[in-house]
Amino acid sequence: MIKKGRRQLLLFSDDKLLRTYRIGLGSSPVGDKVREGDRRTPEGDFYIFTKNDKSAYYLSLGISYPNAAHAERGLRDGLITKGQYDAIMRALEAKKGPPQNTALGGDIYIHGNGAQSDWTWGCAALEDDDIRELFKAVTVGTPVRIEP
Repeated sequence: MIKKGRRQLLLFSDDKLLRTYRIGLGSSPVGDKVREGDRRTPEGDFYIFTKNDKSAYYLSLGISYPNAAHAERGLRDGLITKGQYDAIMRALEAKKGPPQNTALGGDIYIHGNGAQSDWTWGCAALEDDDIRELFKAVTVGTPVRIEP
């Protein structure tokens, strides 16, 4: 679970809190992600869809953004087509990575390279030692809730 306002990532096993990490967010940290380039970290329920040990940001865990709520809002507001909406929904149903190249944005990760400020384009950044520990602890499919 990520608590944006507190700049914290909480790691749970079942309902037991194992560890709390400090994080940095997107450089426009308040509010939900709406579109590519808004520099916001998305809010809602997601899952880890990929683990990347060759990340430009040390190690990274891919978050399944956009989720169904983002896709529905994007379709309603004319940011994505019905075809893009359908592709997002199919990916989510299959627990795969949703399309990352729509006007909603994508490539939202939990990654390394430092947690001292809000410097990302919408990701959650940890210190390298912390992402190494987290990377070992989580598997593809792990749920991630991001709260304001």
